[in-house]
Amino acid sequence: MYLQDAPNSQTFDITLIITLLRNLTTITHPHGGFDTLPTASETTPGADLARIKYYRNYLAHLDDGKVESTVFNTAWDILSEAIGRLGGQHMKGECDLLRTKILDQTNREIMMDIKRSNDEIKELKESFASLKRSHDELQVDHAEMTKEVKRLKTLQDDTVPWNIRGKNLVILIC
Repeated sequence: MYLQDAPNSQTFDITLIITLLRNLTTITHPHGGFDTLPTASETTPGADLARIKYYRNYLAHLDDGKVESTVFNTAWDILSEAIGRLGGQHMKGECDLLRTKILDQTNREIMMDIKRSNDEIKELKESFASLKRSHDELQVDHAEMTKEVKRLKTLQDDTVPWNIRGKNLVILIC
């Protein structure tokens, strides 16, 4: 099996990038680790990566895909500052431009694709949960059936019929 295209970090998603950076570099881990939002006073590269990861996960897992304006503005400001510290003023400027950029048709289509993908992911998670419940129920049923088969096998192998076992019988010999 051969790769058609060489891997390109330009196409990596944020989760993969952060995983690679935290495991393949000497970036100092933030005090609470990469899975919690660091305090505002912690501005190390590791803390900024944790901020980006935190808000990416928060926004990606919203049930209805909607966010309050105040939450959006706070997240945008925090993320822009983190991106500025990591990528310099040029990247901070890009964030500032994107905040007010008007979505053209291509961007709208991309946003709709993202929304559809998120909806599909939600449906897949629900299907997976349903399948897991069914699987668990089948395992319980299988265990019960296995016990019943063993019980029946024992009855079949027993030389004393079930209807006679346990009774005191008198055998007359003539």
